[in-house]
Amino acid sequence: MATSKAWMAAALFAVAPAMAAAETVKVGVVMTYSGGGAQFAQQIDRGMELYMAREGEARLGEHEIELIKRDARNPGGDAAKVAVQELIVREDVDLLTGFIFSPNIIASAPLIEQAKVPTLILNAATAWIPNLSPYLARVSMSMWQTGFPMGGYAAEKLGCETAAVGYTDYPPGKDSLEAFQMGFEQAGGQVVDAIPMGGPAEVPDFTPFMQRVRDAAPDCFYVFVPAGNHAAAVFKTYADLGMRDAGVRLIGPGDITQDTQLQGLGDVAIGVVTLGQYQADLDVGTNPEFVAAWHEAYGEDSTPDFMAAAGYDGMAAIVDAIVEQDGEIDPDRTMAIWAGWSHEGPRGTVTIDPETRDVVQDMKVNEVYAEDGRLKMRTIDVIPQVKDPCKEQKVGRCAE
Repeated sequence: MATSKAWMAAALFAVAPAMAAAETVKVGVVMTYSGGGAQFAQQIDRGMELYMAREGEARLGEHEIELIKRDARNPGGDAAKVAVQELIVREDVDLLTGFIFSPNIIASAPLIEQAKVPTLILNAATAWIPNLSPYLARVSMSMWQTGFPMGGYAAEKLGCETAAVGYTDYPPGKDSLEAFQMGFEQAGGQVVDAIPMGGPAEVPDFTPFMQRVRDAAPDCFYVFVPAGNHAAAVFKTYADLGMRDAGVRLIGPGDITQDTQLQGLGDVAIGVVTLGQYQADLDVGTNPEFVAAWHEAYGEDSTPDFMAAAGYDGMAAIVDAIVEQDGEIDPDRTMAIWAGWSHEGPRGTVTIDPETRDVVQDMKVNEVYAEDGRLKMRTIDVIPQVKDPCKEQKVGRCAE
């Protein structure tokens, strides 16, 4: 099985000995391989590798995939755009994938559109991204898929009559605010405050933002920040300010209870409810086998998260496109294959909506609990096969 290498390396998945019809498909992978975002790239890389080892290599037959990796470096977009240009012009890639942060794919979309390179997004979650080009499809999630149904659930099932929203001030955060507020208010709740809490690059001091929420004393505090260090800092501040004891319930998308960070959140996380598409304790689809294979490949102390699941499913979509075209990649044919594509994976059944090129999937309401000295998550409710609500309701740029 292939292993992750430095960002400038090309990972080659070799299969059966070459035959006359063998094709090597070049796939450019643009992710944040340095700095704080490297932990996310590792999850996606490992998910892609695991799919290849378990299913992909056998399915490709005589064909090969060459992954050419480039570092997007930060969420700003400029470095990602340069990387995409290099992959298109110099490396002549057939497909593109990756893209952890929304600004990186937003900045790169005009190049993708001009070159007509089919691109599969494995994380970036701003709802209107697929509208930027007909050569973009997404297999991960949108923030509207988490925020909008969580708004309704908080009002109808969690007993929240009032809520404050804290969000990282960049496109996915703004989506999260708008989505949660619309869902919450349509269900009869009232958002009493909305607070931008810094940017995605550096973890801010959350204390002044969250003290403001504590003083306002809403029933619930819906938080979207990037997974990883941002989320860990939110929980620490929530504990330090005694917000749970003050009656302010912390809720959010699955980003804030990321599996890889869960054990470090502390007892203050017990009882926190989030809504997302994946958590490692799920007993759905192929997840039990996926998690077992993950532990065998990467160690018992390593845990897959929602990004790993998207990497796994995304690689399945890439292999399907290659197999169906017998290794000869045509841009429009690839996008037609991905439109309506469906797969049974670690998240359960995921589909790409043929009208929007966005993912459709079950959204799970998960609660953190403690067992045998460890924090775990259990699914307490499922909202089945959610399409992106932003496009369903034609909100803002989603209507373009």
